[in-house]
Amino acid sequence: MAQTIGVRDLRENLSKYINKVDKGEEFVVMRKSEAVFKIVPVEDELWEEVIDFTKFKKGGIDIDELIAVLDEIDGKNKENIIKKLKKFQKIY
Repeated sequence: MAQTIGVRDLRENLSKYINKVDKGEEFVVMRKSEAVFKIVPVEDELWEEVIDFTKFKKGGIDIDELIAVLDEIDGKNKENIIKKLKKFQKIY
C-alpha cells in the first residue's frame, strides 16, 4: 500500500523519496488534502530501448536535423524507425 506524502515534503526531500522508490516503495502525493499523483517504481519490462541517443554526435544533435529525419518516418513501422535513426546516427 502506498504511503501518503505532501507536495512540500516531496519537494524538500526529493532525494530521500527517489531512493525509497528505487527500493520499491510507492507514494501518493497530496495537495490540499487531495491526491494529486502517485509515484511508483518503473517496471523495467515495460521499457524497450529503440536507439541510444547518447551514442550520437558528441555535444548533441541539431534538433532541426533530427526532426527532418523523424518527419520521413512511417510512424506505424517500428523497424523503419530504427533503420532511419541508425542511418542518421552513422552520419555523425
